[in-house]
Amino acid sequence: MSQSHKITVTMHQLTKMIDHSLLHPTMTDADVLAGLKIAKDNNVATACIKPYLIPLAKKELEGSDVLICPVIGFPHGNSTMEIKVQEATAAAQAGGKEIDMVVNIGKVLGGDWEYVTDEIRQINEAVTKNGAILKVIFENDYLKPEHIIRLCEICSALEVAFVKTSTGYGFVKQPDGSYNYTGATIRDLELMRQYSSAKVQIKAAGGVRTLDDLLHVMSVGVTRIGATATVAILEEARKRGIGKDATEVTFKPMKQDGELGSY
Repeated sequence: MSQSHKITVTMHQLTKMIDHSLLHPTMTDADVLAGLKIAKDNNVATACIKPYLIPLAKKELEGSDVLICPVIGFPHGNSTMEIKVQEATAAAQAGGKEIDMVVNIGKVLGGDWEYVTDEIRQINEAVTKNGAILKVIFENDYLKPEHIIRLCEICSALEVAFVKTSTGYGFVKQPDGSYNYTGATIRDLELMRQYSSAKVQIKAAGGVRTLDDLLHVMSVGVTRIGATATVAILEEARKRGIGKDATEVTFKPMKQDGELGSY
């Protein structure tokens, strides 16, 4: 039987933990405009967008303190190192303040840590030189704990701003032949917090769909989530009495290695 856990939070803390995700490949400009309005109305941390949408996002988010978070090498991380650096540079110069990059997953799995380190270093330098910060997406569904640990150590040495669990699109073939993914798990988040330096923040993405999910990942040291369920999460927070003042709330913890939902 699961026991209840408690945490003290404010609404501002919750909203500024959210990167509102607008990344599905089928999203039209109208869909994106609606999503940017949600991001602005709820004063989230960032709107997470595809790079071609930066000009639109700048226009729509003007006058707010919601930042623009473009993704590069998304979702599979397979572009050449040079192209990823160029894409990150262009995204930062165009107005992206937080850049989410996907590692070269094949190089991680193959243990080519020199390549992996060089790529992250070059992209981090390009991003920070242009006034932005970097989040490094591992795509944990494809990885073993030893890969996650090594990536955390590399990112810590390079002093990147965030390490991030997933894209939300890292589908793995399941025993029944279907393709699905888990996304952020408490087990992986605890591992990432343990092996990342104190200066490196943790972002949980892929499956954080409820207020309970958000509060649980927050309790293990996560400071940012990627979410499409922003409205539902914040509505539930208001129902539970979370507001401007610090409020103690109870949340239902997830299993140690269980799914946090679906992206």
